[in-house]
Amino acid sequence: MLREVIGTAIRGAKEAIKRRWPRLHLRTILFASLFLVAALPGVGAVFLRVYENTLVRQTEAELVAQGAALAATAEALWPGAPPLAVPPRDALTPEPPRIDLNATPILHERPTPLPAGPPSADAVAAGRQLAPIIGHTRQTTLAAIVLLDRNGIVVGGSGGSLAMLPEVRAALAGQPETVLRRNAGYRAVYRFEWLSRAAAIRVHHARPIVVDGKIVGVLLLSRSARALFKGMYEDRGKIAIGIAAILIVLIVLSGVLSRGIARPIEALGVATRSVAMGRGRVPDPPPTAAIEIQGLYRDFAAMAEAIERRSRYLRDFAHAMSHEFKTPLAGIRGAIELLEDHDAAMSADERRRFLANADADARRLASLVSRLLDLARADMARGDGGRLDDPAALLARVADSAIRPGFTVTLDATPSLPVIATAPATLEAVLVTLLDNSRQAGATRATISVSAAASRVLLRVDDDGPGVPPADAERLFTPFFTSRRAEGGTGLGLAIARSLLDAVGGTIALAPSDRGAAFVIGLPIADS
Repeated sequence: MLREVIGTAIRGAKEAIKRRWPRLHLRTILFASLFLVAALPGVGAVFLRVYENTLVRQTEAELVAQGAALAATAEALWPGAPPLAVPPRDALTPEPPRIDLNATPILHERPTPLPAGPPSADAVAAGRQLAPIIGHTRQTTLAAIVLLDRNGIVVGGSGGSLAMLPEVRAALAGQPETVLRRNAGYRAVYRFEWLSRAAAIRVHHARPIVVDGKIVGVLLLSRSARALFKGMYEDRGKIAIGIAAILIVLIVLSGVLSRGIARPIEALGVATRSVAMGRGRVPDPPPTAAIEIQGLYRDFAAMAEAIERRSRYLRDFAHAMSHEFKTPLAGIRGAIELLEDHDAAMSADERRRFLANADADARRLASLVSRLLDLARADMARGDGGRLDDPAALLARVADSAIRPGFTVTLDATPSLPVIATAPATLEAVLVTLLDNSRQAGATRATISVSAAASRVLLRVDDDGPGVPPADAERLFTPFFTSRRAEGGTGLGLAIARSLLDAVGGTIALAPSDRGAAFVIGLPIADS
């Protein structure tokens, strides 16, 4: 039960993410992926640098804290020192770390103290009282702690002067100072410890001891910086969380690439193979796919639909063509069989009649073949970028040439028509087809009227003939459909006209009419 609830929740979350997924360009996904992968080493290096610098600063902060505590203790125990006053609670003077591995120079190892006279008596007396405190502090913090008198001479041990050190000079001037020095006694413990810049250095901090406003001594503390690899081991939990976060980011990025590129392309490939085998369809583009791949889905769907529509057209066309050819071929074959079987018994008039019928069927076949070639050329035509600069002149010429005894053509067009993006021969062929159909259907008058819309020129061809029956309106542009088959009509004229107009971005449609037939032709206006 719990597993089902969790599964339902995960599926709901996935669907919610899909609905809200932003539309991304393919180049955006690839750039983001490559940029992130390329940046990971840099991010890791910067992290290690920052982390190591933080460890060194932490070591400095620890030495500052120890030095401040020991200096205050020395000031309280110093011979002749007045009692320490408790500072006000709001009198805070924090000392932020100042060491930076990228900017702070690394000095040579601390040299051996120079020969000098004995330290001052008050420093020696203070050293005896501070020795147990310094010992316990060193035992816990592992820091080396040296007490110097007001002249920089070491109290205890073999003595000697360290007044030449820059940090000691700064402390004797009343200013705490921290420096970085090389550690000659360093020996690598970890295999990759050479990668750490702070592994072979020590942090040295000098702090003045002030009694009654005078510098009476200096505390010199030093300790190896916290090692990078030791620090990483100590902070392994946090680092593991960071590595896990990086892995999660990479997994998420892989999911984005998969859902944005790989999986949609695989699904499109499967759908394309199904469509090629005649089953299935191209699915809707996944919302998580890149914008270019979504466009590819739509293009494939449009292509599949066009191929299916063309296949249906070819099947219907082949069926209609076989039917159209079958009738005249049967007539010719029947005439030949009759002549073969009954030639001797036929009269000359009967023989001529059969031969005339065969000749009529042969002429119909020749006409069908010619019109089929015209249709094929129209179907294969492409927009040739032709221009008709003076449409009014062409319309007037077509109207004049279509006039016959008992059939008149009227032109209703203004001389200033826009330039049409259509070859003159294309428009002339379409108008001649419509006017011939009107005259052959019994019309006595036809009218060509022109109007201009926003981006198209509309031509309307009306006649006063019998019109088109409603039952035939839907099949009017179907190849081989004709109501004048007995008069030799092939039913290809309007199909050719539509194909010619489709090639140049034009349209033709049957328009409503109170009397006769009316066709509207839409032609694109040429760019100026």
